[in-house]
Amino acid sequence: MDLKRFRRPVGPVLSLLFVFVLSGAVTLLVLWMHPVSTKAMLLNMLRLQPHLLVLNYLPIFLLVLAFAFLFRNAFYSAALVGFVTAGMSIANRLKIQIRDEPLVPRDFGLLKEAADAAGSYDLHLPWTLIACVVFFSLVCVVLGYLLPTRRRESGTSVRVWLVRLGGFAASWAVLACAVTFGYSSTDLYNSFAVSNPYYLPGVCNDLGFPYFFCYHFSTYQLAKPEGFDRQTAESWETGDQTAEDAPEVNVIFVMNEAFSDLTNYDVFTYSEEDDPLKTFNALCESENALSGHIVVPGFAGGTANTEFDVLTGMQTNALNPAATSASAFRCVNRDLDSVFRLFTDEGYHTTFLHPGDAWFYNRENVYQWLGAQDILFAEDFQDSQSKGRWVTDETVARNLIDRYEDSMAAGTPVMDYAVTIQNHMSYTADKYGEGYVFPPVETDATLSEEASTLLSVYIEGVRDADAMLKTLTDYFDQRSEPVVLVFFGDHLPYLGDDRLVYRELGLPIGDESGAEDPFCAYETPFLIWCNDAGAEAVDLSAARESLELPESGRISACFLGATVLELTGRGDVSPWFSFLNQLRRELPVVQNGRYETLDGTVLTELPQELSQQVDQWRQWSYYKLKYKTVE
Repeated sequence: MDLKRFRRPVGPVLSLLFVFVLSGAVTLLVLWMHPVSTKAMLLNMLRLQPHLLVLNYLPIFLLVLAFAFLFRNAFYSAALVGFVTAGMSIANRLKIQIRDEPLVPRDFGLLKEAADAAGSYDLHLPWTLIACVVFFSLVCVVLGYLLPTRRRESGTSVRVWLVRLGGFAASWAVLACAVTFGYSSTDLYNSFAVSNPYYLPGVCNDLGFPYFFCYHFSTYQLAKPEGFDRQTAESWETGDQTAEDAPEVNVIFVMNEAFSDLTNYDVFTYSEEDDPLKTFNALCESENALSGHIVVPGFAGGTANTEFDVLTGMQTNALNPAATSASAFRCVNRDLDSVFRLFTDEGYHTTFLHPGDAWFYNRENVYQWLGAQDILFAEDFQDSQSKGRWVTDETVARNLIDRYEDSMAAGTPVMDYAVTIQNHMSYTADKYGEGYVFPPVETDATLSEEASTLLSVYIEGVRDADAMLKTLTDYFDQRSEPVVLVFFGDHLPYLGDDRLVYRELGLPIGDESGAEDPFCAYETPFLIWCNDAGAEAVDLSAARESLELPESGRISACFLGATVLELTGRGDVSPWFSFLNQLRRELPVVQNGRYETLDGTVLTELPQELSQQVDQWRQWSYYKLKYKTVE
């Protein structure tokens, strides 16, 4: 069939109208690829937040406009943009299907890793959707041929091309500015009502893929350290050693949600019997323990960031110092060196346990990259009990004990890392169900009703954390195998807007402008406790001096894992962890441009030698996150 006789050239005004209409069609096509009801999504946007439709439409429109200038044809442009963007939306759907994680811009830097991993997944391609995208593009191509833009009689070809290229470049420039200065707004992103702000696939479905994707151009970015040289960083990775002389001790980390020693402040008046931390405080004074505080990445939140710091020895707050909020686990997308891998290489059975959802903080993927052999979430816990909506600390303790007994029966040493959830906010009166009676807060301070409620609910969780610690230490105290238990908090609790509880208690925590101690808002307690066999195996009495911990007992969270490795005789197995322990002896605390030396001096500027060591640490971290291939 001769199609030429059906061609009807159209003027530039009508072509521009086609750009508007076709951009809408492409936007609907992209949204249709979501793994949820498109109708429900659109109705929700129209009813509650119609400007979301504009935010999803605008980048598609600018892309269609750009290529309409270049091709001088709105339909050809829509064919290309529709094929690419709808294809990306299908890829987003598939990634959610196999990894429970949406597609974000950084994924395009991992195409090789994605191709290598594709064979391990049972992919079920949505052929119907793919066929619809191809059909849409073919229809646009045919319409583009039948409805070309009319050529002007006047004007040189050079002038025509200048207009085409100028319009193409201008459209891309507007898009780049919109993404950089508009779509990157965290305030705008957080202003939208979503079903679950912590579940990224749900957020993507609520906000729409085009807007979600554009927003994430500004997130999860690693800042390249000044002076970074890949070959130099690679040279630091030499010098691995075996751990032939290291004692075979079982190591168990327990990171307890929002655990703090807040009630040890003088403003509290608990008796020894009523002390919410009576087990913890007693163990800190025992001869089988080391204790102190770790300085964590954030105040009142950021659990996974502390996990990242402890297990890798890297620092969340240094991944991108320019970012207003860091999310370390969202920067992880490859196998990394970690405490898990070091113990796994020695024949230990390594496990991560968390009685929460696998998708939260992308843990289900990150802990594979960190090298944990078993990864357990809420559905994997045996005889799980809840207190209110959260799984209890006691449940976690019992599961740790059960798994420990299974490993001992199999003759395999263990290295476990458990993250609890019971004392997660919010600390409202109904946290543990209607009618639950909380013991009164014993304090000299005069508290408002709101502050008293927040504090009494939070301290009830601290009591249960202390009871968990007692369960574990009582059990391991009876075991003949050597055990090292590391118990610590992930961050201080969020106790009301504008630091309500901290203010009413008269504590400077969270108010850096008025705090003499710049780290007080970021420190949580840690306890390294050994049973008798463990204390003997690691020679704990000698380790008190050899570890050279600061007199204050305060170290950055990123040094805790390395400290435990040194305590258990593995400090020099890895050049990375050996370097961390050396740096810890010089600068036990590093936090957002402030440094604390071994004698407690706080610095904001470092002498050259120490500055070079910190620079090496940053560059080495960047190399590991971007380039190192873990065997």
